Amino acid sequence: MTDAAWKPRLIALDVDGTLLNPDTGHISAAVKAAVHRAIDAGSQVVIATGRTVLGTVPVLDELDLTSGFALCSNGAVLVDVAAREAVSTETFELAPVLAELSARLPGAIFAAENLGVGNLVTAEFPPNQLEGEQRLATVDELAALRVPRLIASWIGHSPDELEERLAGVELPSCTFTLDHYEPWVTVTPKGVSKGSALEKLRAELGVPGEDTFAAGDGGNDIEMLRWAAHGVAMGQGPELVRAAADEVAGPVAEDGLPAVLDRWFR
Repeated sequence: MTDAAWKPRLIALDVDGTLLNPDTGHISAAVKAAVHRAIDAGSQVVIATGRTVLGTVPVLDELDLTSGFALCSNGAVLVDVAAREAVSTETFELAPVLAELSARLPGAIFAAENLGVGNLVTAEFPPNQLEGEQRLATVDELAALRVPRLIASWIGHSPDELEERLAGVELPSCTFTLDHYEPWVTVTPKGVSKGSALEKLRAELGVPGEDTFAAGDGGNDIEMLRWAAHGVAMGQGPELVRAAADEVAGPVAEDGLPAVLDRWFR
């Protein structure tokens, strides 16, 4: 936005690679201060992440957020920040998705979100990759479920190999995005994305579409960046993400987000 009088009233922020530096595992003081300057100026900050509720709560705590909303599991779960609880959830049927991914990604392991508890997994994931309890289950046991999020991890392969294998593929009755840090597929209900969930929330909050802002760095942020009146891609994000944005900020390691937000909230 070039209008000097414009300020975003609804600010949607990705977590990993946008707020949080994956290299340090923390949110810098500069990022935290910039977020609170926006809140103090009256803007609504919404955390929008692929993380589960359990993985998002520590981020809310680190940011000292005590009100508002967070969108978890790529928009499938809406969280009341004050209560730290899910207030609405969308789910999808796992059976057809598991059949398709198992055929296309031989050897992949799966984690189905067990809301508020952890994940049901077909093999144990490293402890830093999933939040909460990991309970072992067979693929057949998972296939009987409906869940808000499924992760497929194609161990021993690169994110580029995963992208090549799933190029042009449409999974049944769901939406999926690929991670550019890990060989992960994140699956959510059909039509659900950070962008679609934010549009629903925007309408409920009564914020005009032209007063929206979003920042992110991953493939699961593309719909959100296109949704926003002003979408900002982090500098370390892949070209596909940068191309979807109105502006490219500096990388998260260089506090790229505060440099952009401070244009309006310094």
